[in-house]
Amino acid sequence: MPQAAAESNAANLVYSQPTAGTLTLHFVGDWRLRHQPPTKDGALKKLAEAAELKRVRFDADKVTAWDSALVSFLMAVDNACRERGIEVDAEALPDGARRLLNLALAVPEKAGARKAAASTPFLARLGKGWLALVADAKATVGFLGAVTLGFSRLIRGRARLRGSDVLLLIQECGPNALMIIALISLLVGISTAFIGAIQLQKFGTEIFVANLIGLSMVRQMAASMTAFVMAGRTGAAYAAQIGTMQVNQEIDALETLGISPIDFLVLPRIIAMVVMMPFLYFFSNVAGILGGMLVAQVMLNISPVAFYFQLVSALSIKDFVIGVLMAIVFGALVAFYGCLRGIQCGRSAASVGLAATSAVVGAIVAIIVANFIFSVVTTTLGL
Repeated sequence: MPQAAAESNAANLVYSQPTAGTLTLHFVGDWRLRHQPPTKDGALKKLAEAAELKRVRFDADKVTAWDSALVSFLMAVDNACRERGIEVDAEALPDGARRLLNLALAVPEKAGARKAAASTPFLARLGKGWLALVADAKATVGFLGAVTLGFSRLIRGRARLRGSDVLLLIQECGPNALMIIALISLLVGISTAFIGAIQLQKFGTEIFVANLIGLSMVRQMAASMTAFVMAGRTGAAYAAQIGTMQVNQEIDALETLGISPIDFLVLPRIIAMVVMMPFLYFFSNVAGILGGMLVAQVMLNISPVAFYFQLVSALSIKDFVIGVLMAIVFGALVAFYGCLRGIQCGRSAASVGLAATSAVVGAIVAIIVANFIFSVVTTTLGL
């Protein structure tokens, strides 16, 4: 289309001089959104400036095309006229535009239909948060009771679960997790040894870097780092798997068939995690100690043999027992929270992501609390 023709077809609004209290609005050109027609502000200003105005008339004889832009403009002007008690004449509008305008104005907006944005008072937010915390605690205790009953059925041979599922889950949370556990533990061992070596060099006691790495990894870091990795890797996967089954109503189908979701879904995952965590713990110890040994040799010129004998003299069997117990408890917590959030998952796709996130956060918090309890108990008992 030539430029001159395009400009002549542009949307425009012409106002006639008010006569006998009547103002006529002449709509001209293409009133479609893509042509950016005039806004309602000019017309509303004109209405406000007109004195003793009794009637507004719409004239759309020269409109070549229109869409919702014209209807929206007409509604704004019509509402402004109604507020001031001005009569509106829409007979000269196209039939379609007139019908849409009448339809839009047929049912007035309900008073109070739009919610006013109001901030919730602090005490109300505090109360809601406390109630949500209490409800979550009750749900957690109830789920713990259901899991306990499930294990009692398992001991009596009455639980309905498949051994093949347990073996598959053991593979997923065991061998498939070795590489990430090895990488994280190796880096933790290197960084711990490096920081310790800097301080020990000041006192000429570099050989005790073996004690530092051995005790920190065996009694604390190996179990904790393994649990954190498994919470982000496997705990979230458990929540997502069970949550997806909840969305697809597969858990409802199991209950309809008389199969307990606790026995069929939760117990195999807790068993697999508890069985594999001691092995992952020992693997994490090996990787972390090797990282410390590497730093000792490169930075402190301590031979691997000297490092080994100093390490053996610093450790005892009770350190490994405590570490294994911590790993088992941490693994049970990771699986427990992953399954709990999966069972609690809603029926939407977004709920699956929220369940996975909540499982990781809950497991990490539980691990830290359990770690604190272990530290207090072992210190109190002198272990």
